[in-house]
Amino acid sequence: MTFAARIDNVRKTYTLKSEVVHALNGVTFDIPTGDYVAIMGASGSGKSTLLNMLGCLDRPTSGKLSLGEQDVTTMSDDQLSAVRATKIGFVFQSYNLIQQLTVVENIEVPLYYQGRVTTSDRKRCRELAKMVGLEERLDHRPNQLSGGQQQRVAIARSLVNDPYFMLADEPTGNLDSKTTEEILSLFDKLNSEGRTIVIVTHEDEVGARSKRVVRMRDGVVLSDKPSAEENFVISDHAKTANAENGVPSA
Repeated sequence: MTFAARIDNVRKTYTLKSEVVHALNGVTFDIPTGDYVAIMGASGSGKSTLLNMLGCLDRPTSGKLSLGEQDVTTMSDDQLSAVRATKIGFVFQSYNLIQQLTVVENIEVPLYYQGRVTTSDRKRCRELAKMVGLEERLDHRPNQLSGGQQQRVAIARSLVNDPYFMLADEPTGNLDSKTTEEILSLFDKLNSEGRTIVIVTHEDEVGARSKRVVRMRDGVVLSDKPSAEENFVISDHAKTANAENGVPSA
């Protein structure tokens, strides 16, 4: 078995004025390649801190974090920056698109950080746009797109470097129920094709679509089990959107 990420006894401590905050208290779990994991928990549970670790946006105070076969714990800032740019696909709640660029140019952005956008790269970006259903919108700018379409651009952009995993931070937080279902269906499709997906969310309807749920509380893993074993509470709006799209209720 290969692993997209391995987290071994990771701890993160912050000092705020005279107070010591233990954001992560010895977190351990693996993310096999091809997994679809939802990291869930209330505000202050540590899930955002863990996202920052997985995204190489912050460093553990102690413990070990490996992405693919690379131990990123002791990497320099420049090395971590290179990993972020080439090995992790980010999808954010607020899309984080560049307003002056077109759809296909936004998808190309990670390639610019590597100093290259070849003819082959541009073809791949157009293929990714088509994959997420935006082949008719290549020359549109973000302000000409709906929220769901902007998130599709962000998803395509996250795949351009063939990353270890897609790391999605509340990816449906700004979307209505119907559009949320469309985005989750796209995640389902990508995972069925072998993509590793890690979603940080507080929404039960999002967690219910994953294969596995890691629940956090007070900086530790409270539970780690298949999503089918979770008792999710799905909103009526989400149930309606699911029914309209042929998705069984959880």
